[in-house]
Amino acid sequence: MDTVFFIASKLIGALLRPDTWIILALTSLVLALLAKRQRLAMSIASLTFFILVILAILPLGNLLLQPIERTYQTNPTLSQVDGIVVLGGGEDIRASIFWDQMQFNEGGERFTAGLELAKRYPDAKVLFAGGSGALRDVAGATVSEASLAERFFLDQGISAERLLLEGRSRNTAENARLSLELATPAPDETWVLITSAFHMPRAMRSFEAAGWQNIIAWPVDYRTARFIDGIGWDLTGHMGGLTTAIREQIGQLAYRLSGR
Repeated sequence: MDTVFFIASKLIGALLRPDTWIILALTSLVLALLAKRQRLAMSIASLTFFILVILAILPLGNLLLQPIERTYQTNPTLSQVDGIVVLGGGEDIRASIFWDQMQFNEGGERFTAGLELAKRYPDAKVLFAGGSGALRDVAGATVSEASLAERFFLDQGISAERLLLEGRSRNTAENARLSLELATPAPDETWVLITSAFHMPRAMRSFEAAGWQNIIAWPVDYRTARFIDGIGWDLTGHMGGLTTAIREQIGQLAYRLSGR
């Protein structure tokens, strides 16, 4: 069932991307022209052009994404910290393998925040959770996110005795369940969860559903700012933000309905 959910989420996610909608709109335009439906073709072309111009100028994704990012407090006050959980997603596996060097993506703050807290609390365990979220690795990843994270944290001076590496999970629900099995935290222990701010509500829901107790959200990798600051010609950037917002809104709904 977990594999079916994983595959379905990837396929549905592809359909929810704004760039997919553009391809579908262009396909409809070509079909209308082939059918000699000139008025229909003109309507499709005009609507697509109008939407693209609006999206190029306005950061519409911010309107959906920022409420999610505000769910948990930034830089919460910490006292006792027994463990730190860093969720994968901040690395570029393919590029890292190709160049034999750690390559980060937009979510690289997951690593830097994990490292900063690990140095601030030298007695805390550091658990990294991540196998591969790519559909091509559905049967198992040859190189996991966790193996890259191990190299990164060791290179930054974190001792091997402190590291716990979970390299089989493919999504957030599996992150939570498999991390709990690996860490086996005591009821009186406090752990900190690090992931992107837009991903944190779904991650906390999954960790609590899996049975984690006394876990504190430490959101990083904020993708939004003031709406007015995002106004400007940036079609690629605005489409990326809208894609993330739609994916996360649907992801939260799917996780609530499935109890993950």
